[in-house]
Amino acid sequence: MPLAPEPTTEPTRRERQREATIAEIVAASRALLADGSELSLRAVAARIGMTAPALYRYVASYQDLVDLVAYEIDTAATATFAAAADLLPVDDVGGRLCASATEFRQWALASPREFGLVFANPIADAACVRREMLTLSSSGHLFTDQLRAIWLANGFPVPALDDLPPTVRESVLDPLIPAKVDGIAPEDRGLVWVYMQGWTRLYGVVALEVFGHTDPRLIESGDMFVDAVLGFAPTLGLADDLPRLERIIRRRLTR
Repeated sequence: MPLAPEPTTEPTRRERQREATIAEIVAASRALLADGSELSLRAVAARIGMTAPALYRYVASYQDLVDLVAYEIDTAATATFAAAADLLPVDDVGGRLCASATEFRQWALASPREFGLVFANPIADAACVRREMLTLSSSGHLFTDQLRAIWLANGFPVPALDDLPPTVRESVLDPLIPAKVDGIAPEDRGLVWVYMQGWTRLYGVVALEVFGHTDPRLIESGDMFVDAVLGFAPTLGLADDLPRLERIIRRRLTR
């Protein structure tokens, strides 16, 4: 006897209206960022024709607004990073990571205020609610998934837990980064440390470029970025593929 389909719960009219208003808040906030205007509750309320007190029904504080908008920006931007990877075959694991990383850099340079809101928005307290949003980061999941795909394909070595400093060992066993780690055996959790090292290198060079803290000629050429990415590639077992990976990166840099 066939099983009856599980009932689905359609959102109520009020829920649909609330989601539409939240989408409008995010769109207005992104428009303010793109215009170079100040992002504030009052400015967003004025942009969507709402009073500031009414806006508090959707975002309780300025920090809530920032967190909401940052999360939605990250989700939208990650779709473009993933689309860049999807131009390459699924089994081209190294090329896909390079394509996404380069698209991340191009987006950051084109949208520095959005990049700043998402990635230069301090989260200092490991116990705060905002830390939970960090672990849901779409871009973080994309990049860590791509690194894991390379590890599954290439089997590059990862450090043993016993070889890691105590704080690092604690961090990889109970990570506060956006990564699917449940399926990684404890003895392989050194892979999470490789994730962290790779992100530090990628974020570091992109942040320097976005905020203009490096030679503008290197930003224009992309040479520092290329060097940072290719310099980490051997760690991922991709040393023999460097010339091809560089071509993938440089083609995307010229788009």
